[in-house]
Amino acid sequence: MKALSLLLLSLGVTVPASALAAGGPSPIPSFIMLGLFVLIFYFMLWRPQSKRQKEHRALMESLSKGDEVVTVGGVAGKITKVTDDFIVLEAAEGVELKIQRSSVSATLVKGTLKQL
Repeated sequence: MKALSLLLLSLGVTVPASALAAGGPSPIPSFIMLGLFVLIFYFMLWRPQSKRQKEHRALMESLSKGDEVVTVGGVAGKITKVTDDFIVLEAAEGVELKIQRSSVSATLVKGTLKQL
């Protein structure tokens, strides 16, 4: 108690003796506020991110030959070959790109590339 008083005094803070003797305010509201912040953080950040990861993982597993996809770089094409980690994407007639499966951002409705 005396050490706390000396520390506060060295920082230039003066605290009445009655406040030090009483033990100060209750820490329970601080714990409740911390708990609320954790809940807000969970529902605003962690949960949506894990949901997006789960959807992307399902997309990666469902890729097959003939699917029309868009990559994270914006390249649209048709899958011509699928391996464990890579796919071969036909971006234009005679132009094939070998890319990682994880770089696919979305699948397109079949026939979309013909309309472009």
